[in-house]
Amino acid sequence: MLTMQLNHYPAALGAALVEDIAQAARRVNEIDSQLMAVQRQINRFEGHADRTAAFDIDLKNDAQRRARRFEVLLVNQEYQSSMDTLVQLNTEKANAVTHLEYLRNQFSVAKLQARLTIAQQLTDFESRELVGL
Repeated sequence: MLTMQLNHYPAALGAALVEDIAQAARRVNEIDSQLMAVQRQINRFEGHADRTAAFDIDLKNDAQRRARRFEVLLVNQEYQSSMDTLVQLNTEKANAVTHLEYLRNQFSVAKLQARLTIAQQLTDFESRELVGL
């Protein structure tokens, strides 16, 4: 009887596809790490802007504090650069996740094709037994 265990799939389907999936997953993780680092940097800039606005005794209300916070962040070129990087990394991550899902879908199709081949071989074997070959 022909059977294929799940651990045989990588060899039967090509280790290259499995490695591509692993590499794509690592890329998504790398981008996530970069996103976290940029987000921490942005949080520091925003914390500094909040502190600057909160301790400005000339500001009379929350609207003035929010406006001051916005001004502080607006002139901070590093903050603006970090925000641009955040947008870029989010786009890269979306593309990387899409690529990973594409590869996973390719693997699923390959598994289905392998199962079909096994089923056809079993059917051929059983047909030959019925005929007496």
